[in-house]
Amino acid sequence: MGFKALFAAFAIAGLAGAAPAATVAVDGGIAVKESGIATPVAGMTMDEVTAKFGQPAEKIPAVGKPPISRWSYPGFIVYFEYNHVIHSVVANS
Repeated sequence: MGFKALFAAFAIAGLAGAAPAATVAVDGGIAVKESGIATPVAGMTMDEVTAKFGQPAEKIPAVGKPPISRWSYPGFIVYFEYNHVIHSVVANS
C-alpha cells in the first residue's frame, strides 16, 4: 500500500469515531468496515495500552520526527506519537 493510500486509510478510519472499524479496499477505493475487535483509542499512553491489552507481539521502534512507533497485536496494530496512541488499525480478515 502506497503512502497516499495509507494516509487516506487513516483519514477515513478516523471518521469512524470510537467504534472499532477496519479499512478495506472496495473497487479500487477505500471504505470503512465495522469491526468487533476492541482496540486502543487515541490519547491512551503506552502504559495504559499495556495494562488493558497486555504486551504486544512485536514493538517496532520509532522513526521520523515526530517519532512514530508501532506495536503489533494479534488482529490489530497501534501507532504511537511519542508515548500516546494516535491510531489503531484492525488487520484485514
